[in-house]
Amino acid sequence: MGQPMAQHLISAGFDVSGFDLSEDARQNLARAGGRAAESISDAMAGTDFVITMLPNGKVVRDALLRGNAYEGLKPNALVIDMSSSAPNDTRELGGELAARGLRLIDAPVSGGVRRAVSGTLTIMAGGAEVDIAEAEAILKPLGSQIFKTGPIGSGHAMKAINNFVSGAGVLAAIEAVILGRSFGLEADTVVDILNSSSGKNNATEVKMKQFVLSETFGSGFALGLMAKDIRIAADLAKTLGLRLETLASTADAWDAAQKDLGPAEDHTRVIQYLKHHAK
Repeated sequence: MGQPMAQHLISAGFDVSGFDLSEDARQNLARAGGRAAESISDAMAGTDFVITMLPNGKVVRDALLRGNAYEGLKPNALVIDMSSSAPNDTRELGGELAARGLRLIDAPVSGGVRRAVSGTLTIMAGGAEVDIAEAEAILKPLGSQIFKTGPIGSGHAMKAINNFVSGAGVLAAIEAVILGRSFGLEADTVVDILNSSSGKNNATEVKMKQFVLSETFGSGFALGLMAKDIRIAADLAKTLGLRLETLASTADAWDAAQKDLGPAEDHTRVIQYLKHHAK
């Protein structure tokens, strides 16, 4: 995700320094016109803005605070966390950064690699309105829609909620195909009728034929990341004292699929877990 996003910022005229553990990723950034930094501290040195696009909030916190990497930032610099993180952890990180003279907004995205490449991500921005307004010039080259969701942490809450709905839709669409096939319906017929009826959702439109039925499993979004995001939503509900049974069962199903298939597998491969456990 970070690579095409960095390329859009470079094309928009920003000076971009970046660091990734992958040497290939650093070389790709340099070829795109950015500066490949040798460390996190090097990437952030002397900058006004930092974008983090990392697997989870713990990694974000470690990247910013471990070894005092943040110390090279300009005073009052703005950190834009575009990862998928737990909202309460984001609020805590915001306080830690504020104590160090820095600002934070959470601005997670939806759209996957395909929309990162096209610069049409949906961005959910939480934080102080003045900070979000300042970040908009940076966010606009990355997304076609920017939603202000409220206080810090609200963007990450919305991201988790979105992926719960998305993940539940994937499970429902795949189980619909399994049920239809068992009765004798053709899988393509099931998907076509769903897409012409009230059962249509993102999974039926852009995942079922393209990645599931074709068995290419190349959506670009890992199973482990889907499980993580839905578990964040389930944990948030628990923290708020809510008993949401569909959310809880969806989180449990994705956790079980992750353990069975492995977190690095494409999330559309979840059909293999569902088919096995349908018998």
